[in-house]
Amino acid sequence: MMRALGLSVAIGLFLEMASGASLGTVYTEGGLVEGKNIRLGYKHHMDVFKGIPFAGMPGRFEKPERHPGWDGILKAFEYRPRCLQLNLIMTSTRGSEDCLYLNIWVPHHRSVSTKLPVMVWIYGGAFLWGGSMGANFLNNYLYSGQEIADRGDVIVVTVAYRLGPLGFLSTGDSGMPGNYGLWDQQAAIAWVSRNIRSFGGDPDNITVFGESAGSASVSFQTITPHNKGLFKRAISQSGTALCPWAVNRNPRRLAEEVALKVNCPTDDRMAACLKMTDPVSLTMAGTIPITSSPDSPLVFNLVLAATIDGDFLPDEPSTLFHNAADIDYIAGANDMDGHLFTGLDVPTINSHLLHTPVNDVKRLLGSYTREKGLAGMESGFLTYSSTWGTNPDQETIKKTVVEIGTDYIFLIPTQAALYLHANATSGRTYSYLFSQPNRMGGLVLPYPSWMGADHADDLQYVFGKPLTSPLGYWPSHRDVSRYLIHYWTNFAKSGDPNRGLDVPATWPRFDSNSHQYLEINSEMNRGYVRQRLRMRYVHFWGNILPQLSLLKFL
Repeated sequence: MMRALGLSVAIGLFLEMASGASLGTVYTEGGLVEGKNIRLGYKHHMDVFKGIPFAGMPGRFEKPERHPGWDGILKAFEYRPRCLQLNLIMTSTRGSEDCLYLNIWVPHHRSVSTKLPVMVWIYGGAFLWGGSMGANFLNNYLYSGQEIADRGDVIVVTVAYRLGPLGFLSTGDSGMPGNYGLWDQQAAIAWVSRNIRSFGGDPDNITVFGESAGSASVSFQTITPHNKGLFKRAISQSGTALCPWAVNRNPRRLAEEVALKVNCPTDDRMAACLKMTDPVSLTMAGTIPITSSPDSPLVFNLVLAATIDGDFLPDEPSTLFHNAADIDYIAGANDMDGHLFTGLDVPTINSHLLHTPVNDVKRLLGSYTREKGLAGMESGFLTYSSTWGTNPDQETIKKTVVEIGTDYIFLIPTQAALYLHANATSGRTYSYLFSQPNRMGGLVLPYPSWMGADHADDLQYVFGKPLTSPLGYWPSHRDVSRYLIHYWTNFAKSGDPNRGLDVPATWPRFDSNSHQYLEINSEMNRGYVRQRLRMRYVHFWGNILPQLSLLKFL
């Protein structure tokens, strides 16, 4: 009896696997593509395509062109190399110029999926580092779209784009206008719009999302005039087009510095020479200083960025939000996003033993407000020390350093972008603050016990790592991962993060009156809807500081 039962179960499983839902060979504009079909459960499969070209190998400092296509069936089984970039310690390079590929995850249940919402991921990395697959540990890639696609019933696409000098160097004129990495992203979004129907996706329901430099890139993609009608929604995680590091307004200076490093002239022959220079040498010439101090913060070294080229960005980003008129938008920051930077600028904040002088707070503020001179620093210090009392302890001072960095580098520009989006568009607007405490806080240096969510801490949760690697996480981590995936995919489906999969709190829309936002962490409940995020500091950076005199403190 048991043998017969076992045999029937085996036969059933075999038949289910043999008839599992799969797209099979897919027709794209470039040719036929075959991915891998994986079984996730009973009548529960997923097609995974890795390394589909969305453009040809780009010309040096040129916009991407459509891929010429291929003969036969492209076996899209493996990730393609990252775009040529520095290694993390900037001693050598890795990757390839032939790098404009994307990856697709398509979930299926009882039948092959059709008209699924689509989520296109743009990675971060200061416009210097990164790849469409993300960091890898034991073949567990950070940006695997499997968990989001499976739990949210959406198609996930991750895309590559050029980095460093090859992606963002500009002479500030028509010779090399820059923004090549942004054009790559735009080409990938356009490819998805043209081809995703063949993969079971809905080309009329595309969401673009990203983090850090990828988050600012998402913001740029919403405001450029070149994306009209290509996607409906966007999510920016820790970065917008208004961040102080997102736009280089003097690109010529950097181009001349790079030219001198690679033995090119800095006159009208510079662009032609740079275009003929060895790509590895060009990439190495984009190395940034890694030393910093309160007087010379790390964020000021991030000079490879977008440029106002008169084309992709025809004007200052703050004037272009009308181009996002129909786009639904979520934007937010981590509550201690600035720690990654200020921990290098003011290393004592990470020490239980070393004292952080109040003067270091003033020096950092003085750097961030340097265009207003002494008046900017003094006004800023009055603002940030107003809650200290008469005798602040060291934890208060150290946290203030992180708050200043978080506000200047990420949070205040995000609030400004939310305000512009809510007032200049008909699309829905949502604001959040991610505050899940860092997993290393109090356990591993350099993370103090008071740490909140550091820069990039949200990534592991958005991509479901606590759910795919449960031994490395607590149940609370799995909760916050589910919350983020549910909010993000609900939003991708309908433009409403509350509609669809269960969420712990109803997330209200942001407007310029109440400034409502959602605080996201594992403890959240209905009471985690807040108002007027850090309004005292938003007011300082947005209203008080711009009006200060350079000559005296008002």
